[in-house]
Amino acid sequence: MKIQREIVTPGEGQSFRLFSPSLRDHFYWHYHPEYELVYVEATAGIRHVGLHVSSYVESDLVLIGPNIPHLNFDYGLKTEYHQVVVQLAADFLGNALVHTPELAGVERLFARAAYGLSFGDAVKQRIGAELKAMFSMGHFEQLVALLRIFYALAEEKDVVQLNEEHTGVKSMLNDKIRMSSVYEYIHRRYDKAPDVNEIAAQVHLSTAAFCRYFKRQTRMTFTDFVNQYRVGQAKTLLLQGRGVSEVAYDVGLESISYFNKLFRRHAGENPSEFKKRYRDHFIG
Repeated sequence: MKIQREIVTPGEGQSFRLFSPSLRDHFYWHYHPEYELVYVEATAGIRHVGLHVSSYVESDLVLIGPNIPHLNFDYGLKTEYHQVVVQLAADFLGNALVHTPELAGVERLFARAAYGLSFGDAVKQRIGAELKAMFSMGHFEQLVALLRIFYALAEEKDVVQLNEEHTGVKSMLNDKIRMSSVYEYIHRRYDKAPDVNEIAAQVHLSTAAFCRYFKRQTRMTFTDFVNQYRVGQAKTLLLQGRGVSEVAYDVGLESISYFNKLFRRHAGENPSEFKKRYRDHFIG
């Protein structure tokens, strides 16, 4: 599971690439020197950008800066979803960002994208609709629409910076080659019993050295990371109509009380409350 450099080619007669990828069965841990704006509508999924790992529910809107390693947002999804991705070079407008005062906010937005940015519920619904509408436009209208989108995002206050430090450096990319193997192992084993000793041996580290490495990379212990991943998968299963007890077992937890405690710790509510809160949206 080595990190891959994606080659981005703009559409013919365009300065950027607009498309709707579908890679749910592929673990695509990759990077590219282009900026990327991702909008995805899905029951629930995993957001892994740089050192940041979390889950999203219903939809996600993320702006990713150049050379930040990230996983495809549809990886492992079992339900229907729709995704829109825009990829563009830093100089897609030539020197316009530097020399056009009206675009100063967009220039600052792109600088912040080096840390990965996730946008709140209201803005992602509005911007998501605008991104989907771009497919029916001509090339010039698409460019104008995209500039409007970036201008709106530059003014947006409901935004979360995903990484504490710049993650697009070469040393980080080289180190994440090892981390991608760990992530893939967890995905295969989260519903069983992921063994820290086993994965440490796979990446040729002692258990103690691996634990230090993992904590440095993710800001979490291996156990906490696995449990957070389990909760993310549990959200998807709950929103498919599965019962709480069944979901607990499916993500590798036989104790219902522990599953409830774990879910509340990571999601801020118990599984039944989560399911009830979203049920009307997905079923009604």
